[in-house]
Amino acid sequence: MTTAAETEILRFADALAALDDDDWTKQTDCPKWTVRDMAGHVVGMTRTFTALPQFVGHMVAGTRAAGDRPMIDGLTEVQVERNAGASNAEIVAQLRALAPRNARWRSSRRLMRKLPLKNDMRDGSVETWKLAYLVDTILTRDTWMHRVDLARATDHPMTLTPEHDGRLVADAVAEWASRHGQPYTLHLTGPAGGDFSAGEGGEEITIDAVEFCRILSGRGEGSGLLTQEVPF
Repeated sequence: MTTAAETEILRFADALAALDDDDWTKQTDCPKWTVRDMAGHVVGMTRTFTALPQFVGHMVAGTRAAGDRPMIDGLTEVQVERNAGASNAEIVAQLRALAPRNARWRSSRRLMRKLPLKNDMRDGSVETWKLAYLVDTILTRDTWMHRVDLARATDHPMTLTPEHDGRLVADAVAEWASRHGQPYTLHLTGPAGGDFSAGEGGEEITIDAVEFCRILSGRGEGSGLLTQEVPF
């Protein structure tokens, strides 16, 4: 059975495979990254979570590269740099080969799942996560959001289905609601959308499902309950 993690990595690979050479040089919503840079990050992050030696080695390299900055900044820089020499076709092929290995490894880390991880939030706060949250949720959300970045940068359509994308969006909605704790009525439009609510008398919001997630991730501007950050 293909997991959401494997499906998302394969969809990202398919999206890259559909690009023209010129598309790989286009700027994404991530200020420091072109499409090529972002692809290097995604394949690097996918490889990081395929075996314990890769995981440990990449984390050490990322920590060294980060210096006084958050470790994730150093890790992503290392990922982009290490994949800079690969051809576009090689990046796609690596993602397709790594997808099942990544999904299997992430789902099998029973002894590591309770390991604490520090994460710097956009508002300056620091949250402590368990590794389980990272491997079960954040890594798939991250790849999905970069697929959104890819579609926006290249004007290529994004493949969206209720079964896969709708599930990821619904999970983000549940975390958003838990974090703000207020009554709400939310109408998300598009193939990944749906209707969600809690309590009575709260804010009513109608918005495209993908744009909703972009706002929560910090890529778009929101007001009211849409100012509540959700990690992606």
